[in-house]
Amino acid sequence: MILKIKPEAPFNFDLSAKIFSNGDVQIQRYENGSYWQVIHLNDKLVLVTVTSSGSVDAPELTINVEPDKNLDKNDCQLVKQTVTSIFNLNFNLQNFYDDMKEDKLISKLTTQLRGLNSTRTPTFFEAIVSSIIEQQISLKAAKSIETQMTKTFGDTLQLNNITYYAFPTPKTLSNLEKEDLRNVGLSFRKAEYVIGLSKNIINDELDLEPLKSKDTQEIINELLNIRGIGVWTAEFSVIKGLHRLVVVPTEDIGLRRIIARYYNNENPVSSDKINEIAKPWGKWSGLAIFYLVIADLMSLDIK
Repeated sequence: MILKIKPEAPFNFDLSAKIFSNGDVQIQRYENGSYWQVIHLNDKLVLVTVTSSGSVDAPELTINVEPDKNLDKNDCQLVKQTVTSIFNLNFNLQNFYDDMKEDKLISKLTTQLRGLNSTRTPTFFEAIVSSIIEQQISLKAAKSIETQMTKTFGDTLQLNNITYYAFPTPKTLSNLEKEDLRNVGLSFRKAEYVIGLSKNIINDELDLEPLKSKDTQEIINELLNIRGIGVWTAEFSVIKGLHRLVVVPTEDIGLRRIIARYYNNENPVSSDKINEIAKPWGKWSGLAIFYLVIADLMSLDIK
């Protein structure tokens, strides 16, 4: 089944999807112009493969959905909604660009990275779990653990002699023992946190859906009530899962290094200094930081 989506312009699919270039081919990856991932459609599992069939100023995405048996109109709409959510396709980047013209550095970046949009996880639950896994370890190590967890406990889809894996559901994770997650690389505490979070959802003690409509700080405050979630984890959860890019995770070591590189002549920066630098960006603070992170990853010369 082939579906079409027209994102808000400008949108550069290649730039936006490159963050998945090192992903596992059986889970989520971007390669040779194609992005693919297995997603849940309620009780169904499908592989979506997304390619660009438009341009930056007239963007259009083509989505191939497999298998397409027994899919109805609601399923097709859910596929579109999920892809739109992952790539934030309803967001108008031009408003951001217009408001950033006073910052010479960010303005230069918006020209070099025109059409780059930030991505998010298919579900808020996945964002919270991945943020817990990433606590106090390198991103590379965290991604390795997350991949192992997904391949061990995720639902599977067989297509063309390839096994694809979807991120584990709260139900699956809630039924695990801590030792099960320790065997895929999580610490005892993180295993306890992930299982506890999953059980809270399954037992209806935590409903993530209503949180999505709340103010960002309200969401963070509610997440802080969950065992194992501190400020850093809560902030990254709303960034990765809800695209709340007004958040500035000032305690993140990587962000401090990047801000120091571009705004403080490589000299160390404090949380207060980061907030001072980000203040003129206002509601676009998180998105400006995202552009700086990508510039750093690509080693762009923007000074």
